[in-house]
Order: sequence, then structure tokens, then C-alpha cells
Amino acid sequence: MRHLGILRGSGMLECKGESLGRAEYELDGYLVRQGEIVASGEVHMEAAPLAEAFGRNGLVLRTDDGLVLSIRFSGKRLPPASTVAHADVRDGLPEENAWRRRGDSGD
Repeated sequence: MRHLGILRGSGMLECKGESLGRAEYELDGYLVRQGEIVASGEVHMEAAPLAEAFGRNGLVLRTDDGLVLSIRFSGKRLPPASTVAHADVRDGLPEENAWRRRGDSGD
């Protein structure tokens, strides 16, 4: 497994076409094997919509820069009033060369 870099940004979290709210994200990407990229990191949003989204299937994060990321929250429980949750992403990630490395401009 090789670390590819970081994706950061904002977007709209949705579930089956229903908008749940604006979110910010920071994801570390990894090349698992040739052609297979996965990511994990944090999703930040207001507490009420995050609590509504947590535990649901079919979550999608439509990023402001055009990605459609399939999100799955990895924790079993979300602490009350939490505004951050750990997430895993397997679908919708950019190609290997599109990831920002730590230390690149903007990081």
C-alpha cells in the first residue's frame, strides 16, 4: 500500500438524492494495488445533519470540484453534538496522479 496524498475541500453530502448539508473533508488516499485507490479521513459538518447522516447507507459527497465520492462512516457511534466523523471512500476517487502530496503548494 502506498500513500498518494491528500484531498481537501467542501461539498454537499447527499443520501439517495436528498441533500443532507454542506460538508468539508480531508482524505488520505492510498494505492492498494494497481488501479485500486481507497481513501479515509474526516468529514466535518454541523452536528444535526451529521447525526442524521451517520449510519445511513448510500451516502454521496458531491465535491465543489466535481467529484462524486461514495462515503461510509466507519465508527459505530457518533458522540452527541459531534461535528466530525471518520469516513472511508472506495468509489469516485481521482486517478493516482491527481492527489496532492504533503508539502506541495497549498498544503
